Amino acid sequence: MAAIFPNDWRWWRGRALPSPAGAAAAEEEDEPRASPRLPLLTTTLSSACCGPSAAPPAMVPSEENQLVPKEVESAAEEPRVLCIIQDTTNSKTVNERVTLNLPASTPLKRLFEDVASKVGYVNGTFDLVWGNGDNVTDTQTPIDQNSDKTILDAGFEPGKKNFLHLTDKDGEQPHIMPEESGTTDDSAQDRLIGPLPREGSVGCTNDYVSQSYSYSSVLSKSETGYVGLVNQAMTCYLNSLLQTLFMTPEFRNALYKWEFEESEEDPVTSIPYQLQRLFVLLQTSKKRAIETTDVTRSFGWDSSEAWQQHDVQELCRVMFDALEQKWKQTEQADLINQLYQGKLKDYVRCLECGYEGWRIDTYLDIPLVIRPYGSNQAFASVEEALHAFIQPEILDGPNQYFCERCKKKCDARKGLRFLHFPYLLTLQLKRFDFDYTTMHRIKLNDRMTFPEELDMSVFIDVEDEKSPQTESCTDSGAENEGSCHSDQMSNDFSNDDGVDEGICLESNSAAERISKAGSEKSSLLYELFSVMVHSGSAAGGHYYACIKSFSDDQWYSFNDQHVSKITQEDIKKTYGGSSGSRGYYSSAFASSTNAYMLIYRLKDPTRNAKFLEAHEYPEHIKQLVQKERELEEQEKRQREIERNTCKIKLFCMHPTKQIMMENKLEVHKDRTLKEAVEIAYKLMDLEEAVPLDCCRLVKYDEFHDYLERSYEGEEDTPMGLLLGGVKSTYMFDLLLETRRPDQVFQCYKPGEVMVKVHVVDLKTESVAPPISIRAYLNQTVSEFKQLISKATHLPAETMRVVLERCYNDLRLLNVSSKTLKAEGFFRSNKVFIESSESLDRHVAYTDSHLWKLLDRHANTIRLYVSLPEQSPGSQFRRAVYQKSSGDSGNLDEGCERVKGPVGNMKSVEAILEESTEKLKSLSLQQQQEGDNGDSSKSTEASDFENIESPLNEIDSSTSAENRELENQIQISDPENLQSEERSDSDVNNDRSTSSVDSDILSSSHSSDTLCNVDNAPLPLANGLDSHSITSSRRSKANQGKKETWDTAEEDSGTDSEYDESGKSRGEAQYMYFKSEPYAADEGSGEGQKWLMVHVDKRITLSAFKQHLEPFVGVPSSHFKVFRVYASNQEFESVRLNETLSSFSDDNKITIRLGRALKKGEYRVKVYQLLVNEPEPCKFLLDAVFAKGMTVRQSKEELLPQLREQCGLDLTIDRFRLRKKTWKNPGTVFLDYHIYEEDINISSNWEVFLEILDGVEKMKSMSQLAVLSRRWRPSEMKLDSFQEVVLESSSVEELKEKLSEISGIPLENIEFAKGRGTFPCDISILEIHQDLDWNPKVSTLNVWPLYICDDGAVIFYRDKTEELMELTDEQRNELMKKESSRLQKTGHRVTYSPRKEKALKIYLDGAPNKDLTQD
Repeated sequence: MAAIFPNDWRWWRGRALPSPAGAAAAEEEDEPRASPRLPLLTTTLSSACCGPSAAPPAMVPSEENQLVPKEVESAAEEPRVLCIIQDTTNSKTVNERVTLNLPASTPLKRLFEDVASKVGYVNGTFDLVWGNGDNVTDTQTPIDQNSDKTILDAGFEPGKKNFLHLTDKDGEQPHIMPEESGTTDDSAQDRLIGPLPREGSVGCTNDYVSQSYSYSSVLSKSETGYVGLVNQAMTCYLNSLLQTLFMTPEFRNALYKWEFEESEEDPVTSIPYQLQRLFVLLQTSKKRAIETTDVTRSFGWDSSEAWQQHDVQELCRVMFDALEQKWKQTEQADLINQLYQGKLKDYVRCLECGYEGWRIDTYLDIPLVIRPYGSNQAFASVEEALHAFIQPEILDGPNQYFCERCKKKCDARKGLRFLHFPYLLTLQLKRFDFDYTTMHRIKLNDRMTFPEELDMSVFIDVEDEKSPQTESCTDSGAENEGSCHSDQMSNDFSNDDGVDEGICLESNSAAERISKAGSEKSSLLYELFSVMVHSGSAAGGHYYACIKSFSDDQWYSFNDQHVSKITQEDIKKTYGGSSGSRGYYSSAFASSTNAYMLIYRLKDPTRNAKFLEAHEYPEHIKQLVQKERELEEQEKRQREIERNTCKIKLFCMHPTKQIMMENKLEVHKDRTLKEAVEIAYKLMDLEEAVPLDCCRLVKYDEFHDYLERSYEGEEDTPMGLLLGGVKSTYMFDLLLETRRPDQVFQCYKPGEVMVKVHVVDLKTESVAPPISIRAYLNQTVSEFKQLISKATHLPAETMRVVLERCYNDLRLLNVSSKTLKAEGFFRSNKVFIESSESLDRHVAYTDSHLWKLLDRHANTIRLYVSLPEQSPGSQFRRAVYQKSSGDSGNLDEGCERVKGPVGNMKSVEAILEESTEKLKSLSLQQQQEGDNGDSSKSTEASDFENIESPLNEIDSSTSAENRELENQIQISDPENLQSEERSDSDVNNDRSTSSVDSDILSSSHSSDTLCNVDNAPLPLANGLDSHSITSSRRSKANQGKKETWDTAEEDSGTDSEYDESGKSRGEAQYMYFKSEPYAADEGSGEGQKWLMVHVDKRITLSAFKQHLEPFVGVPSSHFKVFRVYASNQEFESVRLNETLSSFSDDNKITIRLGRALKKGEYRVKVYQLLVNEPEPCKFLLDAVFAKGMTVRQSKEELLPQLREQCGLDLTIDRFRLRKKTWKNPGTVFLDYHIYEEDINISSNWEVFLEILDGVEKMKSMSQLAVLSRRWRPSEMKLDSFQEVVLESSSVEELKEKLSEISGIPLENIEFAKGRGTFPCDISILEIHQDLDWNPKVSTLNVWPLYICDDGAVIFYRDKTEELMELTDEQRNELMKKESSRLQKTGHRVTYSPRKEKALKIYLDGAPNKDLTQD
């Protein structure tokens, strides 16, 4: 399917030949040019034709605005009916759609016969029903197959599309027609059943593949009688060569004569044996196409090789060498040489004395140049290219030849002569070249004709030289297999080493040779029989082969799995080229489908062989044929079994492990239900868990967790009937249900609904695990309560039933006469029941304790929280809780003390204590205000008054004291807190590398403590033991807030934990929060503390952080929350006023110390700009910038961080900040610029920090800073970047500045704008020509420059400086260096960056061995 260039050199039997610059890489399954794109899975034919040779009918729009054949109104012609039949059965992997265009008088019987023939089913095993309801009223009644009615009488309408569905007959799938059978009724063919010819395609085809095919025909042999080869992925080059070898009688017959000795070699790695098997299958298989995987496996290739792109000529050489290695010491040892090897002479003749030195080389193919090197004219024909191949060249001047006879350097003639042509002549048309101007590979699509018969006698041993002394010389005897220097593309012959190998012979030797040549000339007429075509470009394409059969002289197209007949006209279309003249650029507009390799056979009746007949096969081939037939029959039987096997998902709740297991049950449709239970029993490995008679299969809907029905009394029913036939997919599953020996299976009837009943206990606030019961949709709620009462033994009179219809939709069923269907019950349902005598029954449902408990149950999620390894503030926490509750004993019991360094802790802990007391005071104040100010919430408060959070475990009598403390904090010590928070901006908040940030806690602490509040466990609503800890903080501002994902990309600057008045924004509804210690998995790190938190996901991030304060040990404003995703990537959650609704069960959260953002603050990533470094963008640190801050203030805050974290000791005037867009430097920020006013800033903003060499030159926004770089063409190098500051956008000023810094005269300055991302890297081989030098503009801010902002890259040069002339070696070396440099910097490489993999065949089947043919 694909092709690629060989790496460096081809070889002629060991002699190196310069290879074509490449052969094209493959596209995915592209058909040849002019071929229709046919669907691989279905064949949709939407046009019609009156007959196989008639012109297409007139097309008119139908009522559906689609073109349909116009009904012929002439009385002489019968109307035709267009039938479109869709196969809706599961008999085949893919359902096809076929079209029949039939006369209106066609009987219905004939319609069924035609459909059976077309689709490939046995007639009488399927039904046809109407696919649309336009024609008849009943669309489900099958059309009567035995009726004598015509299709017109049966309701078919001429001139319109009549849609039919092909369905199962009596529940049985249609029977596929055996591959041997088929219709031979010519009349059916005359009436054009199947693919309809396109306009203009009657008579001859414009395509190289069959016009159309259906999926059923893929499984059957092509009408040509030949078998195709399946393309593994990109193996079209292999398929083309294999088909050519198979169609070569001499090669195939010789391969059949070779006998494989299994005792000596593994058949899997034997290349000749696998080729033999492939050829036998190509000759005998009934399939349309066969696989080549066994052949490629014998090459030592794995599946990845199928995706490698190679050249067909390279494969030919490598495979022939591999065969020769395998055939050593056998009768076929010299087969390749006998068939394909020719000889030529590489000579040099002195023009003064006539002395000739020469050597003889062998070749397997002749590479013919399409277009000579440096020429803009292509050769017109193969004959012309052959003449050029043997055209000698004169060695004169510095290239003179040292003559052994003259003992001096003389003018000489060097060339090639053909001495012998092989029996099978291979010509390679070198269509792939390298354009040194663009440094790209190109394909030459120029027209080159080739004859059907080629006379090679004119090319053998041509001697037209008339030198003063003509003496013939020959080889001394042995053939020398050195380099054969005949590449006419470059005319680059090697040096004279080894060409003086000959000696002078007597004149009679010349006479003998001339006589011998004369006899050979008389029998050198070759006939063409294989054309390997490449369609595409040098970057991608596709190979296929056009091959003439020697059996019937008919040409065929072998295009992977498609084989079709073609004509001589189709062969001529592979000449290439266009109708215009053959200019240099003509190939760019020519057809990309053209011949690449030609194979001719010598016309010699004494040697021309015919293919062996079956009775002529050697005995081992007869056995192999029989073996392959048996294997194919076995595959066919296996396919039949697969076609009759039901495959359905199987589930089972393991009786002891209590886990739901899943598997796939495969059972033949004729197996009974009892047998299927045995298969499922073993499949689920229940032998030791439960007896077989305690298992049964029931119909199950896994999506809704619904048991649809059981199969009582149907143990002997075939599975095909129970499941509704064999189908590719089923709309239901099976459950292997188990019971204890003392239990009895419940009967599940169709129409029942499944209900999972959860019993709610209001006293313990628990929700019990579900009990499953079955009900009917027509039952009333009152009857349903009685049913539940029997199952749960709870009184129905006081029972409240709540249906959870969907997420968070809790509906109380309080109308006893309503049916379950009316209440919204479906297949599988969940209800909660409560049947106590409490007064809660008389409260409005939405205000009841039951509703709140269920609401909490529905919204509670489980999170795993990783706390910092060192949690400071143990004394702070003890002080807080001693003040608030007067009892620290319980807290100390749950605390784990970790010793730490002793330092100055007093001031820090005082600040922490004050901060937390302030938070506690605010919280209590809000709670008190809420209780007093909203009497409507009294009931709600009373339900939860005994359940409080650690932050609220404070007696109400202390609230006044706390408010007083709050006022003291606000009045007496605002500066202390403010200054401490201000210092946070001086530290690194790198979230990705450190779990403990350097922040206000940078001073030492005497101890670090993790404290877990240990409360009495109670059953949680979702079944987990928990204790309800709620907070009475309500934030009305947060109600109805849109929920979004918490990612680091969101705008964090607008959401802070505190508003301007200092009040907490963590107020929320009565949100559930419970935490308990959690033992994390191994590998999470020593000292890592985890909490398992059950929390209402409607809680805001702000409230969630405040609940975590006691466990982290610092106020919520001094730690950050990071969400951990599946790939272990962490993103900071920063929107404090948004809920946890985007979180789900078992999500992980990491807590890191570090000051959280306040209102108007933004986290900023600072990168260093290094304009002259290979990597100009280097991350330094994270910083915090605030709205209203000046650039100079932000620089002042950066200074200590740069010094401590990055080792950069700078002064404030030694660096600047500038805009960063991806990797491009932009606007220079001036010191007086203000964030949010002059500079737009956002969350996770990025800026460049640039260290200055001198004084800052940018003083005004009217100035423009550009980065200039000088190009020196005479030295082929680029200078470093220099910044140029312009006062205006004038081009003249730019040139003046460039002249000033470079010394180039102003009139000689030429400049160009760089392209792409900074630093606008470009190959020095391209910069001189590729850039738009010296644009004709007067200002920089217009097209094509558009330089309107700082940071643009300008290249400049001296126009009088000449470009260095490079030799080919220098250019190649420079190209390699530039490629390496540009690839390292991540910038584009101008020539193909694809790494080519050499084509290798491993003789022992092991790629790790060094036995390769390269």
